Amino acid sequence: MRFFIRALLIPAALVLGARLAAQEAPAPTGPSDAEVLKLYDGLRVADVVDGMDIVGLRGVGLVDTRFQALWKDLDRFDHQFRGIALTVRYVPQNRVVANPIPAEQYAKWESDWYNQVSPEPFLPLIKPGHVIVIDGSGNGDVGTIGSFNALEWMSRGARGILTTGNIRDTDEVIKERIPVYYDPLQRGRGIRPGRNMVESVNKPVVIGGALVRPGDVVVADGDGVVVVPREYAAPVAQAARAILVKDKAGRKALYERLGRPVDKTVID
Repeated sequence: MRFFIRALLIPAALVLGARLAAQEAPAPTGPSDAEVLKLYDGLRVADVVDGMDIVGLRGVGLVDTRFQALWKDLDRFDHQFRGIALTVRYVPQNRVVANPIPAEQYAKWESDWYNQVSPEPFLPLIKPGHVIVIDGSGNGDVGTIGSFNALEWMSRGARGILTTGNIRDTDEVIKERIPVYYDPLQRGRGIRPGRNMVESVNKPVVIGGALVRPGDVVVADGDGVVVVPREYAAPVAQAARAILVKDKAGRKALYERLGRPVDKTVID
């Protein structure tokens, strides 16, 4: 992501963010975001999926197994996240674009596209605990996400990114240790200008066959990604926590019997 874009993206995002204020996620009933984040702290995808089964949501919220972590840290588990969905949808552009664009006009054309056609109006909406969920289905070989804007989102409190693909600068994103879950077959390389445009913010999207609504809970780890409908967040978390506690106790006892040093996965 080009560095000069920063000055262009943020003002446009602020303007559009105000215009799209109605698209901010409605205040959820039940536990607050902070309470939900506490409920899901440390829970694994496997625990949550089992919790979904217990409350009757079998097969709900399971993102296709093609979606995987861009990187993993099996010591610190920093690739994992549990967060609240902030959803964004980018769609393929349908405008006539001159090709080639004269060199002396290119910079203005590029900045105008970033500001007016494919900006990031969700920037002012990012709060601590958010997961940025981007549906870029059909966008083609375009890097909507890059090492600069992803880091900007994290600086505002985002916990990670779930996307259909459309990510570039992946070496730098890995170096920055930004948790990203994506479909590797849909990763992209080109810039947004001339390729896509923002369609909506905080509207329902579909990622890997799973419905994701603003405010839903997104849990991601080495097993993949699961999305919990917000209205069931508390009972699913309670059931998942009981499963995790029992699993830790059982595995800790087995570790001890085998003379294996305990690790963070079996310690409460």
